[in-house]
Amino acid sequence: MKVLFFFMFCFCLGCSQPREVQLQKFLLKGNIALKEQNTEAAVRYFKEALQIDPCFPDALNNLGTIEFQSENWDPALNYYNEAIACNPDFLSAYFNRANTYYELKEYYNALQDVQRIRSVKPDTAVIYFAEGLIATKMRDFPTALRAFDKAIVLDGLNVEFRVNRGTVNYYLRDYEEAERDLVLAERMNPGQSHIYNTRAMIAISLGKHDDALTQIQKAIALSPSEPYFINNRGFVYLMQNRLPEAKADIDKSILLEPENGWAYRNKGVYYLLSGEYPNAVRLLQQALSMDGFIERIHFYLGMAYLQNKQIKEACEQFELSERVGDAMVTAEVMKVCR
Repeated sequence: MKVLFFFMFCFCLGCSQPREVQLQKFLLKGNIALKEQNTEAAVRYFKEALQIDPCFPDALNNLGTIEFQSENWDPALNYYNEAIACNPDFLSAYFNRANTYYELKEYYNALQDVQRIRSVKPDTAVIYFAEGLIATKMRDFPTALRAFDKAIVLDGLNVEFRVNRGTVNYYLRDYEEAERDLVLAERMNPGQSHIYNTRAMIAISLGKHDDALTQIQKAIALSPSEPYFINNRGFVYLMQNRLPEAKADIDKSILLEPENGWAYRNKGVYYLLSGEYPNAVRLLQQALSMDGFIERIHFYLGMAYLQNKQIKEACEQFELSERVGDAMVTAEVMKVCR
């Protein structure tokens, strides 16, 4: 389930400080090649610049961005680290490195880079937006709200800021405030599909599965190939006990986005509802290993363990579920653990 917009575009493929003419020539040629989508030529030009100056931060930063766009996170991180080592004040490289840390789920490191930029550029809305998204991943929802509020003050016309604020309020179970955010976002841009995805999540939490299906269908109509929306519809189908339709959506979502831990959670729930408890345990364990942020993962894994006669493991997961505030474990279920 993807509810949060990915917050950053890699900054400044062409940013540089004054340097000798030859370096600038290769940098310019590389940037032109990138605009023409000729990545191979761009890499060649940037590496030519590095032959002249191995510590040319602009070329290192741009090579990092090329790796990032190919989802090669580790090589991208190495290039950004080199760019920062060559120029410790290179804010674009810090922003891009924060971007990469976010993808690597190294949220503390991402936050450190964002806060460094904020100390220099305190009136930049996207920096607060980035901080809000990172804080959300760290489950620090009050900090996330404050960051989104600051971003909205600086740029009140950005619909993504408002939708993500609504999403945080959803996580805080302040559904009325979340809906206020989404109403404002819809007025700004009714074509923003994440509005309806978040509304679907709220409806699921309230047990209004028909309403949830209506909202997620709106999101899919606007973004038909979005794997996270397809997966969310699969979850609604699970809640409606429409298991074949649920499985079709979940499998499609996994095919489109194999790294989406939420889809593996839902596949685990599918096996749980289908009575295939060993498979449920396996898929839910996999989901938990992929993303510790997944909602209700401990509850569902606990139920799978319970049905699979693994009582000790079930009780451990129920305790974790209560600790993170799922509010799903019933007194009847907890009798097993007493």
